Amino acid sequence: MRRQLFPALMMTIALTVLTGLAYPLVVTGVAQGLFKTRANGSLVKADGTVVGSSLIGQNFAAAKYFHPRPSAAGADGYDGLSSSASNLGPSNPDLLKSVHDRVLAYRKANGLAANTTVPVDAVTASASGLDPDISIANADLQAPRVARARSLPPATVLAAVARHTENRQWGFLGERVVNVLELNLDLDRSSGGPK
Repeated sequence: MRRQLFPALMMTIALTVLTGLAYPLVVTGVAQGLFKTRANGSLVKADGTVVGSSLIGQNFAAAKYFHPRPSAAGADGYDGLSSSASNLGPSNPDLLKSVHDRVLAYRKANGLAANTTVPVDAVTASASGLDPDISIANADLQAPRVARARSLPPATVLAAVARHTENRQWGFLGERVVNVLELNLDLDRSSGGPK
């Protein structure tokens, strides 16, 4: 038994050092060396203060801000500790009512006609409930409201949307999107900060 116990103990120690110490240190070193911003959470700063992450959606409700996708994460939404979807199926009456209510609210908030098609990302939550991006169509429909609220020409706001439009991942996956946090911070900087 002693002959079998010693090699087993040595393998346990060796694998613990290899997989529990060496591998995590190498992976952390590579991540910090090559992808420091991403490895540290893609944090976004304003005036030297961390205000969020470009990977996590935040709630912006004021008229001068672009609004993110709705969130089902947590009781009030946008809770990073409760990242989840509503898990309601497409025919669920509760989901259908909430989407209908969101369509009406979106049209009202943005001064749109009753027959204006509302982008799906404006009225449905993402799977995580914390999607940081909106579609270009969603941003374009919100731009006039934001321009009015900030007393800016619509062309200025649309130029900011264009600056924060991200291409498809790897050039072919998904759709082009606009990062809401970075766009709103850019507009705050260009119009003298939050008011």
